Amino acid sequence: MGYKHIEVKQVAGFIGAEIGGVDLSRSLSEDQVQEIRKALLKWKVVFFRGQNIDHAAQVEFTSRFGEVTFAHPLGEPEPVPGFPQIKPVDRRLYEKQYGFRTGGPWHTDVTAAINPPAASILRAVNVPSFGGDTQWSNLVAAYEGLSAPLRSLADTLKAEHRFNGGGYQPRNNKFDERIAVNPLVSIHPVVRVHPETGERALFVNPGFVSRIVDVSPEESRLLLELFFNQVTKPAYTTRFRWNNGDIAFWDNRATVHLAPQDLDHLDVERLLYRTTITGDVPVGVDGSRSEVVQGEAFSAKVPSVFKQKAESKEAQPVLS
Repeated sequence: MGYKHIEVKQVAGFIGAEIGGVDLSRSLSEDQVQEIRKALLKWKVVFFRGQNIDHAAQVEFTSRFGEVTFAHPLGEPEPVPGFPQIKPVDRRLYEKQYGFRTGGPWHTDVTAAINPPAASILRAVNVPSFGGDTQWSNLVAAYEGLSAPLRSLADTLKAEHRFNGGGYQPRNNKFDERIAVNPLVSIHPVVRVHPETGERALFVNPGFVSRIVDVSPEESRLLLELFFNQVTKPAYTTRFRWNNGDIAFWDNRATVHLAPQDLDHLDVERLLYRTTITGDVPVGVDGSRSEVVQGEAFSAKVPSVFKQKAESKEAQPVLS
C-alpha cells in the first residue's frame, strides 16, 4: 500500500493492523490523517499502542475523520462532564445501572439508527492485567466467503434492526426503560455497499437484527443463523489485548465486534471511553436506501427527547 507518514503492521489474515510512528496527543498532519484513513479502509480496524491521551485529545482526534456524534442515542445516565460526545464503557457502571456487566453479543454499533456511526474510537484508561480482550470481524470478507448463490440471495434481502433486537441482553425493567426513552428501529439492506470503497459487506449482527423482512419467521430464523455464523467465523476475526493507553479505531460500516466474554464472574475494573463518527444512510446493492421505522438520525445533535426534557426542566417555575 505504501505509507510515508505512519507505520502499518498487519496483525491477522483478514482484518486488523497496528499503526505506529504517530503521537495522538499532538495535532496530526493532513498526510498522517489520510494515511490512517487509508489503513482503516483496508484493514477495517486499526490499533494505536500506549497513547495515553485525555478526553479533549480523543475528541480532537475523532473530529479529524468526521463529525463527532453525541455520546449515545439512548443518552448517558452518568455523562462525562464537559464532553457530551464521550461514552464511558465501564462494566461497574453497567452493573449499577442495569444489574449486568456483559457488553452483549457480536454487534455493529447503533445499527438501530437510520444512519449507524461510520466509525468508532475506543480508548483504554484502566483495564485489567489479564482478560478483557475485544474481537472484531470483517463483514466484507464474510460476504465474499459466501457461495455465489447465497451472495445473490443476500443481495436482495433487508433486515429490521432495533436495540436488543436479537434478545441476547438480559431483560430487566431498567434496560427496557432506557431503550423506551428513544426507540430506534430501521430497515437496512442485508448487503451494504461501502460508501468509500464500493465493497459489499454482510451488514447483519446478532445484537441488533430482529428479523429478515418479507420472509416467514422460520425462514428468517434460519437465514439469520446462517449469516451470523458467517460473520463470526474465526477466520475473519482479530483479537486485541488491551493495555492502558491503547486505542482501537474501527470502520463500523464493515465490521462487527465482541465485548469481553471472560470477565463477568470477576470483580475487576475495566474503564474505556468511546467516541463515534456520524454515519450515512446505508445503500444496498440495488441502490435502495435504508428506511426509518421509528426514531431520528444519530449525529452530533442531542436527541430531541433529551432536548425537550431539558427545556421543560428549565421552564419549570421555581417555588419559593
